[in-house]
Amino acid sequence: MAVKYKDYYEVLGVPRSASEADIKKSFRKLAREFHPDVAKDKKRAEEKFKEINEAYEVLSDPEKRKKYDELGANWKSGADFRPPPEWGNFAGGRPRQGGGGDQEFEFGGTGFSDFFEQFFGSARRGGGGAGGFGGRPDFGGDGYAERGQDVEGDIMVTLEEAMNGAVRAVNVRHNDGRGGRTETHQVKIPAGVTNGQRLRIPGRGGVGSGGAPAGDLYLRVRLAKHPDFEVDDHNLIHEAELAPWEAVLGAEISVPTLTGRVNIKIPAGTQNGQKLRVRGRGLPQRGGGSGDLIVVSRIEVPQKISEGERKIWEKLAAESRFNPRD
Repeated sequence: MAVKYKDYYEVLGVPRSASEADIKKSFRKLAREFHPDVAKDKKRAEEKFKEINEAYEVLSDPEKRKKYDELGANWKSGADFRPPPEWGNFAGGRPRQGGGGDQEFEFGGTGFSDFFEQFFGSARRGGGGAGGFGGRPDFGGDGYAERGQDVEGDIMVTLEEAMNGAVRAVNVRHNDGRGGRTETHQVKIPAGVTNGQRLRIPGRGGVGSGGAPAGDLYLRVRLAKHPDFEVDDHNLIHEAELAPWEAVLGAEISVPTLTGRVNIKIPAGTQNGQKLRVRGRGLPQRGGGSGDLIVVSRIEVPQKISEGERKIWEKLAAESRFNPRD
């Protein structure tokens, strides 16, 4: 199946030789600019935010980036694209034979493009059988019955959706060689959903044969990247930049959470990389309660200083007895 080639480097505005740090920096800048919660044109921002996330999902992962680069640098963004046969399907290939014949599936409303789903996602996987993928026909009567394929795709879930829960409309097109059909499903995303969790929509996979039931639809959650947070289970991790004097003397700073900013105290003598825990400010847990916000200190040194500042630093260097190499 031909898909539109996505130039992820173009999306993030970086050259193909960009370092991991440059890619991360560009993503954070663009994600803050187009985050739906702050943009005026929310619909356009939402689409742009998903596109930026998809690009970063691939380019921030060394294995995915290597595979993507193997596709070549000479494709025009938006042009029809078919990979060479020997390249294979990074997501695991075509679905297995299941009830109702060999079917392919396309998704809409999941937050990912067809290009991503074909080469880096779970889309089009399937198989019959009550046990999941790779079904078992039931021979009986005048013929046999075989349960329809279980179908798996990806769904991009923002941290705000994981925090509050949401309902999303997801389109699934069944291409079975007879014209196909498109179904729309209202998918409930529960609060506290975790990365990699599969959401099951029973009976919405491939059709069965011989009167057997349809398979199930599974959507695997991929938590959207966020400019301010990394995710560790139900904990959120935020890097807070500190001036040297804030780390030495202590300070009170404002840090973001998914429900608004909070003030935290930086203890005197805070070290670079030191972790401070703000309890209950992470993602909700399905059993009740919430994870924590982990604030990681990053001490920043000014790159340019005035002549007056230089004299103060020189005076400090002369008077201080601190030697980090002792």
